[in-house]
Parts: sequence; C-alpha cells; structure tokens
Amino acid sequence: MTFKSSWIAVACVLLANSVLAQAPPSAPRPDRAALLVAARDVMAAQTYCALVTLDETGRPQVRTMNPFPPDENMVVWMATNTKSRKVAQIRKDPRVALYYADHKNAIGEVAIHGRAELVDDMNEILKRKRAYWDQAFPGLKDLTLIKVVPERLEVINYKAGLNNDPATFQAPTVEFGPSTR
Repeated sequence: MTFKSSWIAVACVLLANSVLAQAPPSAPRPDRAALLVAARDVMAAQTYCALVTLDETGRPQVRTMNPFPPDENMVVWMATNTKSRKVAQIRKDPRVALYYADHKNAIGEVAIHGRAELVDDMNEILKRKRAYWDQAFPGLKDLTLIKVVPERLEVINYKAGLNNDPATFQAPTVEFGPSTR
C-alpha cells in the first residue's frame, strides 16, 4: 500500500465516522404489539382487500375480496364460491397474500403473506354468515370459507408514523411462527 492510498483510506474512515457522528439516531423500532395495532387500524378502515393466489403456471392472480376483520391471531376469513378459480388455485398451492391499502386518505397499507385453508364446516360458515350470502349463495350452497393464516405481515401506517425504511424501502414487518399464532 502506498502512502497516497493509505492517506485516502484514513480520510475515508475519518469522513465516515464524522458522518455517522452527525447522523440523527435512528428511531426505535416499534414492538410487535404496536405494529399489530397499526395494522389492524389500516385493515379496519378498508371494506375490501386484494387476495393474491398463484395459478397453475405460478403467475400471481389478484382479485378483490370482502374479508372479515382479523381475529386475535391476525387470521383473516372470507367467503367464496367453491367453483371459483381461486379455490382450485388454493388447493394446488396454499401460499397467498392479502393487500389492504388507502393512501388517498393517508391511512397506509398492510400486506399479509401466509397460507390459505379452505373451510367447508357449516358451523364455521354459520358463525360468520353475512346477510348478502342468502342472495349470493342460496341455501349456502357452493360456499366455502378461505382462512388465511399469516406467516409475515408488513405495515405502513402514516398516523402511527410507520413508514418504509428510507434506505431499503422495507416496511416494518412482523413474522409469525407456530408459537406466535
């Protein structure tokens, strides 16, 4: 290493230390409970969400759904016709994503990545029954529930001050595992 390259290396280290010393301390990362409260706030403000499944070629397929509010474990339920493409896609590959968003009213967005389960249990269907189902599913025929069990949740909530990381654009994230569901 020459004197000149040594001097440049030392200057770079000093400059980097100077910049780091002047940088404002990063805000503490919100805890899991705060992130889930912020996610529920965004989700509650939406009537609809997007459900993303994977088709037989592995391409994402997106459609609008009318979900129930998430339960205490952030599990989301919704209803669909048993003959729909989404049911066939879930049977083949249960990996799904849900997306809730409202940027117009400065609320934020939530993305849930998880696994879908198809539930045909009539007790579960009756527990969640909505009035419009009588028309959409006469006699509750051809109705199945989709239960989305989260594996990862990303949330941006402007009111709660939750935004993307300025360097990576990654939204604050909650991971779900067997012990957290």
